[in-house]
Amino acid sequence: MFPSVLIVDDEPSILQSLGGLLSDEGFEIITALNGYEALKIIDKESPDLVLLDIWMPGIDGIETLKEIKKDNPYIQVIIITGHGNIETAVKATKLGAFDLIEKPLSIDKVIVSINNALDFRRLEEENRYLRKKTIEKNSISGNCAPTEFLRKQIETAAPTETWILITGENGTGKELVARTIHQLSPRAKQPLIAVNCAAIPEELIESELFGHEKGAFSGATTKKIGRFEMANNGTIFLDEIGDMSLKTQSKILRVLQEQKFHRVGGSRTLRVNVRVIAASNKGLEEEIEKGSFREDLYHRLNVIPIKVPALRERCKDIPLLVDIFLAESAKQNQTTGKKLTPKALDLLCSYPWPGNVRELKNLLERLTIMVKKDIIEDADLPDSYYPGGVKRQELLEPQFLLMDDFKEAKKTFEKEFIQKKLLLNNSNITKTAKAIGVGRSYLHKKIKNFK
Repeated sequence: MFPSVLIVDDEPSILQSLGGLLSDEGFEIITALNGYEALKIIDKESPDLVLLDIWMPGIDGIETLKEIKKDNPYIQVIIITGHGNIETAVKATKLGAFDLIEKPLSIDKVIVSINNALDFRRLEEENRYLRKKTIEKNSISGNCAPTEFLRKQIETAAPTETWILITGENGTGKELVARTIHQLSPRAKQPLIAVNCAAIPEELIESELFGHEKGAFSGATTKKIGRFEMANNGTIFLDEIGDMSLKTQSKILRVLQEQKFHRVGGSRTLRVNVRVIAASNKGLEEEIEKGSFREDLYHRLNVIPIKVPALRERCKDIPLLVDIFLAESAKQNQTTGKKLTPKALDLLCSYPWPGNVRELKNLLERLTIMVKKDIIEDADLPDSYYPGGVKRQELLEPQFLLMDDFKEAKKTFEKEFIQKKLLLNNSNITKTAKAIGVGRSYLHKKIKNFK
C-alpha cells in the first residue's frame, strides 16, 4: 500500500498542483479545503501524514493541528505557510508538528520532508512495538489474589518518581518487578542499570558504582564510567543491597542524598538524576537490629515497599506459569511443545518451592530437554518433588490398580485413559475418538459423565 497524504489548503490550485505532483511520486492523495473538513476526513480515513496550511478561514492551521494531535497523536503533520515566522514555527513544533515549509513550495523539499516524517513515524511504531513486547516480557504472570495485589502495587508506583524497596525470597522475581516498574515509568526510554551488590567484591564496588579515572589505582589503565553515571536520567536497580558492607552503604547514602559524586581518583563533581529501586532477600529491619545495615539508608530507600510473594503463596498461578515456561523452553531449545499430565501438575502444585519461580522455570527447562516424549508424567519428575522426597510405589502405580471395587476402577481407568489421549491430541474430540477407535458421540458422552 502507498502512504496516504492529506493536503489541507483553502486554495484549490494548491490542492490540485501539489496533489498531482505527489500522486506522480506514488503517494495516495486526499484533499480538504479547511480544517473542519480535514478533521472529518482524518476520523474516517486515518491518513499517514497531513500537509496543513496555517492560514485558513474558520479553524486555522494551529487549531486544526491541536485537534489532530489530541485524538491522533501518531499522525505526522507538516505545516505549510506563506507567512512563516519564528513564533509560528515554535508554536507549531511545540504542538507536535514534524516540520514547517514556506510557500512558494519546493516539491523536492516537500518530498524530502514527507519521507523524513514517514521514516520517523515508522521508527515510532517500531519503538512502541518493542516497548510493548518488553512490557509483555517483563509482565507478572498469574491471576491469584497475591499476584493481583502485587500487580496493582506496581501499576500505582511505576508512574511516579518515588524510590522503591522490593523484598522477597530468592527466585521470586524481584528483578522482573523492577524492570516492569521501569518500563511503566516516565523514564522508560532511558536506561535501567542493574547492580548485583552481592556479586561485586568489596574492593571493586566503589569503582563499579562511581567509576574511576585513569591511574586511580594499580590496574586502572583507562577511565571507567560507573553505574550511577550510566543510569543518569534513568533508573538504577540495586539488587541484594543487604549484602553491601557498612562502608559502602555510607558512600551510597551520601550519593543518594546529594545525587552527586566523584569518580575514584577524580576531583570533578558529577551530578546525576536517577530513580532508585533497591531489592533484598534479607529482612533489612532484622539486619538493622544486628548492626549490619544502616537505618538511615533503609528509610531513604523504603519510600514505597513492595513485597513479592513466594511461589507457595501463589500456588494457583502454577498451572499458568507451567504453560508459559514450557512454551518458552520449547522455543529456546527448538523442541516440540510439551505438556504435563494432571497428576504431574498436582505434584508441582503441592510442592513448597524453596527456590520459587526460578526453580520452577529451571525444572521445566530440564524436563523439556531430558524427557523425549511430548507428555511429561509424574514419574518423570525428580524424587524431591514427591511428598517426603521419595517416589513411593503407590504414587507411581495407576490409581485404578489400588481400588477394590471393579466398577470404580474401570471408571477411573477410562477417565485417566481418555484424559491422557485428549492431552495428546490437543483436546480435539474428533481426532481423539479416531485415535482410540470409538465414535465421536460416545467419547463426547464419556467426557460429559466425567464432569
